[in-house]
Amino acid sequence: MSTSAPQRVAIITGGARGIGLATAWMLAAKGDQIVLADLDGDLAEAAAARLRSETGVAAIGLRVDISALAEVERMTKTVLERFERIDVLINSAAVLDDKLFLASLPADWTRMIDVCLYGAMHVLHAILPGMVERRYGRVVCIASDSARLGQARLSYYAAAKAGVIALVKSIAQEVGSSGVTLNIVTPGATNTELRQEREAGLRRQMGEEKYARRQRSVLRLYPLGRLGEPDDVAAAVAFLASDQAAWITGQVLSVNGGFAMP
Repeated sequence: MSTSAPQRVAIITGGARGIGLATAWMLAAKGDQIVLADLDGDLAEAAAARLRSETGVAAIGLRVDISALAEVERMTKTVLERFERIDVLINSAAVLDDKLFLASLPADWTRMIDVCLYGAMHVLHAILPGMVERRYGRVVCIASDSARLGQARLSYYAAAKAGVIALVKSIAQEVGSSGVTLNIVTPGATNTELRQEREAGLRRQMGEEKYARRQRSVLRLYPLGRLGEPDDVAAAVAFLASDQAAWITGQVLSVNGGFAMP
């Protein structure tokens, strides 16, 4: 397969909204065919319908729970039957919590690790063999700067995402000779629906005045003076998924407005 071949097939987990959907629009604009895999299948199909209507590319939405290996394997089979190959994998699916570690329970840890770490393992294990066989593939996993630095109230989320970073770097070494690249993007605070839901809970708990002070404190941590938008992160993801990034693998790219400069 030529690395400049048009009409690649891209699977985006967590693709019905947020960074995943923003990435889908950027890839579709370049002509890639899109599969939006999301726990909310109706939302994924509605987003795919908009992509088809507004960009003209082939796009489908699938309900998939990436924490369940059997569902990921069914998704992979469905996509291969429809499109014959998978060229790009963007793993954006995640859950988020906001708890002190000592206030958390093992069930919280299990849910987080099942989605954020095992979910990444499932999709990589299902999709990578075909990429390696065809000697072409672009994989980008979304992690978090909390995985690199640690962050209060995000301990087990940070732990799961740190596992993703180690996983992707290790696999990149294993499959590099096939021409398949794997990289990680670690966003700072980004104005996604997932974050908005978390912030709404915090606002109810804290009250308006205390929450407003918290928001001002958060913004002071960002030299660029604002939080990220999904398109800010998606632009980096789309680049790493492109053939312009063919000699980049096993790397971690922070997209964070200067929040951290590791």
